[in-house]
Amino acid sequence: MTEAATLDRTATQTEHFDVIIVGAGISGLSAAWHLQTHLPGTSFLALEREGSYGGTWHTHKFPGIRSDSDLYTFGFHFKPWIGPPIATAAEIQAYLGEMIAENDLARHIRYGHSIVAANWSSERALWTVTARLASGEERSFTAGFLHMCQGYYRHRNGYMPKWQGMDRFPGPIVHTEEWDESLDYAGKRVVVIGSGATAATVIPAMAPTAAKVTMVQRSPTYFFPAPNANELAETLKPLSLDPAVLHEIVRRKINYDQAELVRRCAEEPDAVKAELLAAVQALLPEGFDMAHFTPSYRPWRQRVAFVPDGDMFTAIREGKAGVATGEIETFTETGLTLKTGETIDADIVVAATGFDLCMLGDIAFSVDGAAFDFPESVTYRGMMFTGLPNLIWVFGYLRTSWTMRADMISQFLCRLLAHMKAKGADAVTVALRPEDQDMTLSSWIDTEDFNANYILRSLDKLPRAGAKREWQHTQDYWREKDELPAVDLGGAEFVYTAARQTAIAAE
Repeated sequence: MTEAATLDRTATQTEHFDVIIVGAGISGLSAAWHLQTHLPGTSFLALEREGSYGGTWHTHKFPGIRSDSDLYTFGFHFKPWIGPPIATAAEIQAYLGEMIAENDLARHIRYGHSIVAANWSSERALWTVTARLASGEERSFTAGFLHMCQGYYRHRNGYMPKWQGMDRFPGPIVHTEEWDESLDYAGKRVVVIGSGATAATVIPAMAPTAAKVTMVQRSPTYFFPAPNANELAETLKPLSLDPAVLHEIVRRKINYDQAELVRRCAEEPDAVKAELLAAVQALLPEGFDMAHFTPSYRPWRQRVAFVPDGDMFTAIREGKAGVATGEIETFTETGLTLKTGETIDADIVVAATGFDLCMLGDIAFSVDGAAFDFPESVTYRGMMFTGLPNLIWVFGYLRTSWTMRADMISQFLCRLLAHMKAKGADAVTVALRPEDQDMTLSSWIDTEDFNANYILRSLDKLPRAGAKREWQHTQDYWREKDELPAVDLGGAEFVYTAARQTAIAAE
């Protein structure tokens, strides 16, 4: 049966595909392009819960929504970016839409399909996926392989702390993940709780029309203010280079600069800290208390928030925005009070308090009918899990653009599928080798190296990591870009089987 015929089968039948991609955000679209380009003839389908593509850029509706990574590296390596480095959600959606159209990928995407369960059958070497439609109807699909590109947090359901007295506050309290686009903040006093990239986006967007916007933060964050332009790209544009060539040159230069910054953060953190704080101080009013922008941790233990054109600091300098630092004691009838004793009046409170991490889309996974327990598994390079066959998870980088890792993992998937076909294997599972059995296990990510709160809150949901590099999820793109393409797929950590669990001799 041809792929087109398969796609035309009625919804009452269980449709089968070689690969099901979960999600049609930037990771899922990257995966679709790689499968179509590098494994022609492979049948695949992307199942997307939302009504359109884009993931974050479709679901996020809060004021000013924009990228916090440059589009030269956040965008696709095969589709040149020609706009400003930091782009709005609308610009990113347009870019993704062009990519879908240019590669005829729309026919491979089903929207409005929320996956609720996935069961692996060892006997059949197949995944059975159950998706629920908005109507409540459920549909089943089978696939030889699952490529999990659904992201890492619950869209439309942010992390909302519970503060004393919230019921006393008469105005709206809205989380940025659950934004009400009808909310009128013109002329209103707005408190934004949080100090990360989302707060740095919302504050300058609301400040021009709000009476005042006050950022209330428990502790400061590092910010990197800079023009929303790439100097190298602007220098090269008059040379009339092929856009793909220009894109690749700028992309490589950005990756080089980011590698140098990460190295310096580890080796000379005090110097980097001084540089970051000086850049912020230069944009603030004279005499501004820099304690509000001086974190207690070294740079890059949490994500450094880019502020294009320094717009948030412009709002502060012009008196349209302010900052208060301290833990919230209680909400009141007129705003909120900090444990420092400071009171902030507000008509509207916006919680930019972060994500609520979910493990592989909160899907109920099972193997031969038995529920799969992720915290009992060990991760292979942050993308596969011991005991879970024919599944790869995309979790991107936190120190450079997410897409850099999504792209490499899609390449790895294609190489693995080709290797399995050549071996006559239906299934592959990663397993600890004899020399790994006594290996010390630890949390999924090194929290001494990266301690974002949304990860710390969810470590108990995540797989374990080992003491050896291949059993870890690292943040080191600059080594992984060489390591992942060189992975020996015939290594002892890969256990290949045929449909009836007949062992296939290692190469």
